[in-house]
Amino acid sequence: MLRIMHLPEAYGFTGFRREHLPILPQEFKYVPRQIREGKEYKPDPGVLKQLKVIREVFDRSDRIIMATDAGREGDAIHRYIYSYLGCRKPCLRLWVSSLTDRAIRDGLENLRPGGDYDNLYRAAEARAIADYLIGINATQALSIAAGGGIYSLGRVQTPTLALVCSRYLENRDFVPQTYHQLKVTTAKDGKAFAVFSEQRYDTQEEAKKVLATVTAAGTVSVDEVQRKDASQEPPLLYDLTALQKDANSRFGFSAERTLALAQSLYEKKVLSYPRTGSRFIPEDVFDEMPERIAALETHPVLAVQAARLKDAVLNRHSVNDRKVTDHHALILTECRPGELSEDERKVYDMVAARLLEAFSERCLKEVTTVSLTAGDCRFSVKGTQVKSAGWRAVRAEREEDEEEVALPVLLPGENLPVQTAESSLLSAMEHCGKEVQKEEYRSYLEEVGIGTPATRASIIETLIARGYMCREKRNLVPTEKGLAVYGIVKDRRIADVGMTGQWEAALAKIENGEMDSGTFRRGIEAYAVQITEELLQVQVPSAEGERIPCPKCRSGRILFYPKVAKCSNVDCPFTVFRDKGGKRLSDRQITDLVVKGKTELVKGFKSKEDKSFDARLVLDKDFRIGYEFPPRKDGKR
Repeated sequence: MLRIMHLPEAYGFTGFRREHLPILPQEFKYVPRQIREGKEYKPDPGVLKQLKVIREVFDRSDRIIMATDAGREGDAIHRYIYSYLGCRKPCLRLWVSSLTDRAIRDGLENLRPGGDYDNLYRAAEARAIADYLIGINATQALSIAAGGGIYSLGRVQTPTLALVCSRYLENRDFVPQTYHQLKVTTAKDGKAFAVFSEQRYDTQEEAKKVLATVTAAGTVSVDEVQRKDASQEPPLLYDLTALQKDANSRFGFSAERTLALAQSLYEKKVLSYPRTGSRFIPEDVFDEMPERIAALETHPVLAVQAARLKDAVLNRHSVNDRKVTDHHALILTECRPGELSEDERKVYDMVAARLLEAFSERCLKEVTTVSLTAGDCRFSVKGTQVKSAGWRAVRAEREEDEEEVALPVLLPGENLPVQTAESSLLSAMEHCGKEVQKEEYRSYLEEVGIGTPATRASIIETLIARGYMCREKRNLVPTEKGLAVYGIVKDRRIADVGMTGQWEAALAKIENGEMDSGTFRRGIEAYAVQITEELLQVQVPSAEGERIPCPKCRSGRILFYPKVAKCSNVDCPFTVFRDKGGKRLSDRQITDLVVKGKTELVKGFKSKEDKSFDARLVLDKDFRIGYEFPPRKDGKR
């Protein structure tokens, strides 16, 4: 509803000018959300109407209860409005992580002074200021260095673009190394299994020589058998990132789509607050889990597993007061779901299944590793036997972390027959960045911890809107434009994902009262100065023929946009609108007009009377555009 004034003109800076940079306002202006009308930005009438309603309610109140989302951005929304309207009435904070009647009643009985959350607001404001300073200066600096056009950069979006592009290029440019490995099929007690050579062979000839000795031996001898018990803790409860990652893998949902579905379930009071970065719950919430699990005994798919946990000792792997941030992990509320859409049901069932998994017992396995010899070649095989499925019984369709081979009982010294032996040509794909092809962008962000769980989806959507990347099925692929920008900024500080992650840690310190927001802001301003200087010096490559000089000022060049072509010199007014007489001019036609002073004959212009005519466009001595008509057949003009 309210945001930092994003137009530099509000701070006295018109156009993209080198001498204005860096732009470092001493005080920031907060204005109602702007919408574009023609060439100007004006306040959104809907926002102004809502602010008027809020002002009227404030005026009738003795005190105010802040019931915005219980988090950094929720606090900022209230503070911006409160300050913008000049309100001075006392505030109390309602802090709830679900919208059930019980949660709201409990929250209203435990209201806290609004001042207790001052640091939360300071962190939100610091992030907004950092985003503005880095975005406005980096974007203008690179655009000026390029000689025109808009090259959008940002505090989080540019490191994110760098991550995706670097992984994409690593994957695209990787050349697999081929090798040969021997595979022998043997059996015991009627149970066949395969073993693989520990040695890899570079050439087929080398592999065939060894294969001949294995075949001649006729048997494979068991040298060593190692057995050990292994236990696997259940997965932690979902936070937003983990939910988005799984929803993409299972259903192809984008991060933005998953967030929207989780938000809808939250508003229907069946899911806790979705924009959480924690995968843990505190002790008091853990006390409610038996009730939540019991409610799933009527679930059409999960009822059996829910019943098994009814009288069991629940696993405490996801319980930790110290690891709960603003909000605890995603869990179901006490409210039963009513009518849900198909996609809402998928997300609800994912959270329900994870709830049962998280509080189930560990999965117990016996892992057997066997070493064998045939001829002069050593082989090995690993087998896994599940002794107690534990949490893995909740979702039968779950993909195993490793291939579970059931081996017969093998003893050292046994000789087993060689049933078949072959040489397989394989490709080593280590270090190729193949996760780009398998997972949505959530994994990139999760690894480095940039952005927040609630904003990461919008960061990617922004990059897509900028034309820097696109979706190809479930994959995220950079465009040529995105790769071009990455090539420019990849070695610059603006693309340093490590530093961006450090900033997020600093914001958390502000939130916890461990750092002063003024200190953070001074650091951001110094950083803005550095990246501005860096980007103003870069060389932006342009194809031959793109540098068309402006016919009016001669110092700028013509930049092509979807609706206009205009001079890169901010002081030069030369502009050619693409729409002319009902026709849309192409880049070629505009180029001819600017360079030659006229276009080829253009057919199908429309007059004000909607009559069709043919003409050339011409540029006169005052740089105005007019029509030149071809001679009539009777010789008259």
